[in-house]
Amino acid sequence: MISEPSDSLSGEATLPGDKSISHRALILGALAVGETRIDGLLEGGDVMATARALGEFGVEVARDGPGAWRVWGAGVGGFQEPARQLDLGNAGTAVRLLMGVAAQHPFTSFFSGDDSLGNRPMGRVAEPLRQMGARIEARSGCRLPLALTGSSELLPLSYTLPVASAQVKSAVLLAGLAAPGETAIVEPAPSRDHSERMLRHFGAELRVEDAAAGGRRIVLSGQPELSARALSIPADISSAAFALAAALIVPGSQLLLRNVGVNPFRGGLLDCVREMGGAVELQGAKEISGEPVADIAVSASKLHGIDVPAARVPSMIDEFPILAVLAACAEGPSRLAGVGELRHKESDRFAAILAGLSAAGVQVAAEGDDILITGMAGPPPGGGEIESCLDHRIAMAFLVLGMATARGMTIDDGAPIATSFPAFAELMNGLGGRIRHG
Repeated sequence: MISEPSDSLSGEATLPGDKSISHRALILGALAVGETRIDGLLEGGDVMATARALGEFGVEVARDGPGAWRVWGAGVGGFQEPARQLDLGNAGTAVRLLMGVAAQHPFTSFFSGDDSLGNRPMGRVAEPLRQMGARIEARSGCRLPLALTGSSELLPLSYTLPVASAQVKSAVLLAGLAAPGETAIVEPAPSRDHSERMLRHFGAELRVEDAAAGGRRIVLSGQPELSARALSIPADISSAAFALAAALIVPGSQLLLRNVGVNPFRGGLLDCVREMGGAVELQGAKEISGEPVADIAVSASKLHGIDVPAARVPSMIDEFPILAVLAACAEGPSRLAGVGELRHKESDRFAAILAGLSAAGVQVAAEGDDILITGMAGPPPGGGEIESCLDHRIAMAFLVLGMATARGMTIDDGAPIATSFPAFAELMNGLGGRIRHG
């Protein structure tokens, strides 16, 4: 795909439904009793992989129209043994959360995925699930394909996460639904809390307490009966980030992004943009299905470099590729501190950011787990070709950069974009972009 320099962007946009919330809506609807109706579900490849896997577990999932889905729940511990291997494609969230669900059941489930997912370690999820009573066999490094044999007698667990991770936390909480007593998770820093909010929405008893050094302790009462609920899913802040960034770096741009989820534990990018001098404003704040939502107004801005503290990483782990693009166009240096976790995402995003910015003519370097970017105070030269590394966020970030560079940018493969934002090019072009297939 090729992204050419754009004129100013303008208009309003409704972004795809939140991917993290969409996964959880399907899964918790499947664990509830009754019919759950979902509006605004993301219909990208990752979420559809979750829907297919639930079907293999014997859960009825049906589409009524664009974004409108129904799930007929089987209840906690009520899934059937899959007759086939569960192929989760590139959906890391799906495999980790479904491992927690599979641990509830006394049968063996086989998990697999594409080459990218097969290289992502699952040990952080496997360790607490083993402590609860699940048996897990996997390739070296605890990578897919993986076999998980659950138990009808799971043990409650008190577990401290070695690294803040919403996916690991959620997997343990989902397994804990089937365990007697209380399951507790201590996270060293707050991570996105979509699972906690949605568990409460479906009727689970859950409390959140302060822990040492700014962390949190989440305590779930096991063996509840979850009741079906209606859900409306807000637009994904991680998808909105690409349109927001484009508006900031393409001169003369002004956009309004509608009904975007503004969960406080995912606000790191907005904090960075404000510190860089970006003109962003939240309008019409409200709450939908337990999640805070607002419209985001954004205008082209003269940005300056900042130091992003490591403590901010959990609140914006998916947004660092597009933040790196903003830093490349800003005036002065930026340091993205403590982002070593990027090496373990859909691709090695740490290396992909370094390679992509270098190909665009931007001075960038690594210093331990930090990325140092020397901003161009305007459009970078561009003209390079980027390896997307089967990573949707790397692909979209550098297509956005191409909208602001002097000579545009090319990515080798746009197919992974469909995992989270199938209409990305169409939406960006509707706002004034110039993205095309090569």
